[in-house]
Amino acid sequence: MINIDDKIKKLSSKTEAKDPVKIAITGLGSVGNYLLNYLIDFDYPLQVSLIGRSKEKMQSDMNIALIASNIRRRQFISYKIFEADLNNVQQLSEVIKSIDPDFIVNSSRAYSNIKYGSISWHTVRAYGLWSPLSVRFIKNIMAAVEFSGTAPIVINTSYSDAVNAWLKTSGKPYPDFGSGNLNHLIPRIRLAIAKSQNITDCNNIEITLATSHFHDVVISKEGHTEGVDPLIHIGYKGQQLSLDMESIYKACAIPMPIDTKRNMMNASSNYEIITTVLKACLTKTKHILHIPGAMGMIGGYPVMVNGEANTVSVNEEYFTLSQMQEVNRKSIYLDGIENVKDGFLIYTNELIEKVKKAFNYGVPKTVSINDSDSIAEEIIKNIIEKYK
Repeated sequence: MINIDDKIKKLSSKTEAKDPVKIAITGLGSVGNYLLNYLIDFDYPLQVSLIGRSKEKMQSDMNIALIASNIRRRQFISYKIFEADLNNVQQLSEVIKSIDPDFIVNSSRAYSNIKYGSISWHTVRAYGLWSPLSVRFIKNIMAAVEFSGTAPIVINTSYSDAVNAWLKTSGKPYPDFGSGNLNHLIPRIRLAIAKSQNITDCNNIEITLATSHFHDVVISKEGHTEGVDPLIHIGYKGQQLSLDMESIYKACAIPMPIDTKRNMMNASSNYEIITTVLKACLTKTKHILHIPGAMGMIGGYPVMVNGEANTVSVNEEYFTLSQMQEVNRKSIYLDGIENVKDGFLIYTNELIEKVKKAFNYGVPKTVSINDSDSIAEEIIKNIIEKYK
């Protein structure tokens, strides 16, 4: 597997030559559609490839994106459409080889048109249960990338806090980045601080955060940390702010839609990663991103993209890597994940007990990456199809 620094170096060479950057989106659901529309407005030549089950649907979605963008007087984007079965690694590999993308964004879902958390949050209060479903397609995509001989930067949108580490510890190729999760929490915190401190230029509030998916959910929904505080540093115009974080987190619990409009956030996270990496390469500057599953680690971290040195690394300006890893393990434990080790996902005993009580289904203590598809099918049959 080609490391991320070499991929950034390759991308820098491309941007220096002003060559079009190729972006492949797998699964054109609501996340993919929002992302497509955002990318059309980015001021750099892009070629977008759509990969999914229905060529007719993807073409229809592309048509409306093109018409809408032209109403806004944006230029037509260069695009290609590929019909492929995401369960067929060989077919997927051939498609990826023909595209030779610079980025791949996985926005596919093993069971579409339902938000898993709508089933699990009020019953087991944990999202880690769904990891076998989350790993299904990104596992195939990564295998296809390896077989294709290409070297794209891969962004995984599906529970990358645990899934990226699950693939890495199994010795399989794994995504370079995850999107969403802790990244969704930062704007809430920024807006809460701006309101409490009467700050009008809220984008000058600088937040560095390390925590996992669980805290994105519990703070966003309920306004508290469940007894495990994230690592956070807050600054404004170069000065550190010392704030009552209990009241700030309480103010983060704001009403949000529960339908597909929520996926504007995940699409925006993907857009931020792609455009920030491109800007770093174009301008030879440093930028901070907040990435779940960064470099195949458990949880979420602040990450430095250095376009001058062509490197990507965890930003340890305010917290050490070991501190961030520790708080992420405590956070993801509350999401039902005890550990991810040697290719095994290990559920907490608390999650197992809650799932049994809520759904009368005995989830196994450990799940090998090789058994993930069969366990995913069990979860679909015994939980989703009974309780959706």
